[in-house]
Amino acid sequence: MKFGRFYEEFKVGDVYEHWPGRTISEADDTWFSLLTQNQNPLHIDAHYTKEHTSHGKPLVNGILIMAIGVGQSVPDVSGRAIANLGYMDVEHLGPTFHGDTIYSRSTVVSLRETSKGDTGIVETRLEIRNQREIPIMSLRRKTLVPKRGHPTLGEGKLPQDRGART
Repeated sequence: MKFGRFYEEFKVGDVYEHWPGRTISEADDTWFSLLTQNQNPLHIDAHYTKEHTSHGKPLVNGILIMAIGVGQSVPDVSGRAIANLGYMDVEHLGPTFHGDTIYSRSTVVSLRETSKGDTGIVETRLEIRNQREIPIMSLRRKTLVPKRGHPTLGEGKLPQDRGART
């Protein structure tokens, strides 16, 4: 299975539908909120949300949605990355609830070779949607990706390049 791309393999306008989706459980949301010390009752208190919110149930922590969406994009976008350079224009477009399944897609919006010439910056727009195809989050992402033959991450450096089976 291919994991990541070299800079030369990206083209502006390419769209990658990331698979598989991920169903978010109450446990996922609770643990993530606890690990990140986000104690907002919107994420962890069903009684509070039933009594005091328009949705009447807990909302999944938006940063968890971002983390999973970015994670879904790794095999297609940043599997060979040297560095993630930034996340910009993060927009929460709709709510996510326990039991929802999220899917994501990345569109290549720009490419720029670095001055050294052995790497490039790939900018993508990540769109995250639920199982009903309703958009729930979008963001832009910049990733530093090696070109073929890069001295540290070129061909032969990942198991897939050496013919290893996973």
